Amino acid sequence: MPRKGKYTIERQQKIMEFLEKYQEENRYSPSIREIGDYIGVPSTSLVDYYIRQLIHLGYLDRDEHVSRSLRVIKPYEQTPQTKRKPVSYSRRDVVRFQILGRIVASAPIPVPGSDLPYYDDESFVEIPRKMLPDSEPVEELFVLEVSGDSMIDAMINDGDRVVFRQVSDARNGDMVAVWLSDDEETTLKYYYNEGDRVRLQPANPTMEPIYINNPEQVHIMGKVVMVIRHI
Repeated sequence: MPRKGKYTIERQQKIMEFLEKYQEENRYSPSIREIGDYIGVPSTSLVDYYIRQLIHLGYLDRDEHVSRSLRVIKPYEQTPQTKRKPVSYSRRDVVRFQILGRIVASAPIPVPGSDLPYYDDESFVEIPRKMLPDSEPVEELFVLEVSGDSMIDAMINDGDRVVFRQVSDARNGDMVAVWLSDDEETTLKYYYNEGDRVRLQPANPTMEPIYINNPEQVHIMGKVVMVIRHI
């Protein structure tokens, strides 16, 4: 265990070192991927995990709704808090999900039924178990990458990865992945059953809702559990 704690602290130090230097030179913060490249961690979700640790410890701050908004609050030092109670990380604490394909956050577009496994075996995200809701069985979760901007007011942007729980039905107001079988189209929207029709509501004031007059063609693929932001 001490070895793992030391490893985490070393990464915290490297992140802080990189942030201070980068912001001094550029007057804005680096992207998550740039931070990951510097510390040698390819998983953006794992880099975000370390950043959340530093925010919790009071070294960083950021606006969750603005990209490149990390701000150094105070210089990093190994205080008794970081020395004695490091947040440890091991491979068993992380769940790896293969990215199964893209989900469209725009007007529905045709996607053949065989197109779901779009990515290869190297396309994956790693998520610390602590970030996943305890109530969600891991085997029922899957990940898709978002294409489009119809859900921007729900803080889901183009390129974000969304974790879904496999479900076959939904309640009004749930954000879901929907398969429209008659037209072989897929989309990500808020779901509303209005009796003789289904309303698929975007979270973008510039876009109109989509009305499906044949509810039988609406198939719920999954319900949104969490979003991994692409920064």
